Amino acid sequence: MTPPKQTLPVFMLLGALALAIATGPASARDAAPPPVLGVGSSMEEYRLGPQDKIDVNVYQVKDLTVQGLQIDSAGNIFLPLIGGVAASGLTPSQLANEIAARLKGQYLQEPQVSVSVREAISQKVTVDGAVVQPGVYAMSGPTTLLQAVAMAKGADNKYANLKRVTVFRTVDGQRQAAVFDLREIRAGRAADPVIRSNDVIVVDGSSVKGVWREILGAIPVLSIFRAY
Repeated sequence: MTPPKQTLPVFMLLGALALAIATGPASARDAAPPPVLGVGSSMEEYRLGPQDKIDVNVYQVKDLTVQGLQIDSAGNIFLPLIGGVAASGLTPSQLANEIAARLKGQYLQEPQVSVSVREAISQKVTVDGAVVQPGVYAMSGPTTLLQAVAMAKGADNKYANLKRVTVFRTVDGQRQAAVFDLREIRAGRAADPVIRSNDVIVVDGSSVKGVWREILGAIPVLSIFRAY
């Protein structure tokens, strides 16, 4: 079911943030596209969380292969032989490496382990600004910026400024931001960054609410995160 359009409770928090946007008159900002950060779109950026369902495959060891394993509310999984493994916050490859390390030596000589996301429940992203349907959306597995905007039914064709799509992210406990050019990403001239759980995406445009317009256009630069 498509989430209902809603007013998002992040405006006041973001008012004190400095964004990765050059200051100056709106006309000057529109004259040239904002910097697009070099990013990799590796699906390994996806971070597992409680209630996610995963597939654990141990090559040629059927008894250790588990399909549809759900991460519990404490962020752990339980596997044959090795018992509990902390999974929350890890990427699938990191979890696979941890499982392999637990199996190696005592149970298998050179275990080959892979982990894939079957169903993502814990990961959510907020999409706001000049999009057709702003809201909070669940990410079904690894999600890129283009895919996240598509969840909100895409950018508003009449009002959106695709040169200025801002992603807010908490990095080491601090709220930071980065600006991307959706046109360049769509054309394949820029990488499509991976979105993480709890990111806030704002598509700039003339229909953006007053508070967002102030944040996106008038606050001086303090910090930029780099997705990789």
